[in-house]
Amino acid sequence: MGKLYIIATPIGNLEDITLRAIRILGTVDALACEDTRLTRKIFARHGIPSPKSILSYNEHNETRAGHRILDLLRRNLTVGLCSDSGCPGISDPGYRIISQAHEEGLPVEVIPGASAASTALLASGLPTSSYTFKGFPPRKPGPLRRFLEIDLDLPHTLIFFESPLRVAALLEAACEIYGDRMAALCIELTKKFERTHRGFLSDLIHIIKDKKIKGEVTIVIAGNNEKFKRSEP
Repeated sequence: MGKLYIIATPIGNLEDITLRAIRILGTVDALACEDTRLTRKIFARHGIPSPKSILSYNEHNETRAGHRILDLLRRNLTVGLCSDSGCPGISDPGYRIISQAHEEGLPVEVIPGASAASTALLASGLPTSSYTFKGFPPRKPGPLRRFLEIDLDLPHTLIFFESPLRVAALLEAACEIYGDRMAALCIELTKKFERTHRGFLSDLIHIIKDKKIKGEVTIVIAGNNEKFKRSEP
């Protein structure tokens, strides 16, 4: 019987890949990836032999590519699935094909690895005992506000992904709804120009004011705890 391997890949630094992931990438019959050009860089960096078949699997062709993956699995072939960075299915394409494979009783095995969410959480210095990964928030102000309000009174640390073009809007909305809490703005994690700004939400808003942010962004915000709120003057 075939098997679907969910393979985590580096979020920036190409050295952040497991030996197991390298082995599996080099042995699968087919590989489905979000962007074949990015994945080929991993193969070149680590001298991994290319599989017989490489296909694109992204948010625009999930249905069509998913049918092809399932057909390969039914033919007792092994298929690796990877996204541009991190683990497929976590704010990236992958959930649907994983669910479909389970529904058909096809084996699924996860090869864990680098994660922007856990990396940012540790870099933030905020509590790690209880946290919620929120993924990408809505773009429009109304839905964004309702999305943030869900966790207003809860104590757990919050982790968000966001486009560099909308970071300021998210920080400003969070500061308005949550109050001036401790937070961390993590940019280009594990890459050459990695940087983390830590402070209260109002501080982070000031830091990025009128600045053009480039690269991947992860934001970590403290939960509802007086210890992590700015005291009134």
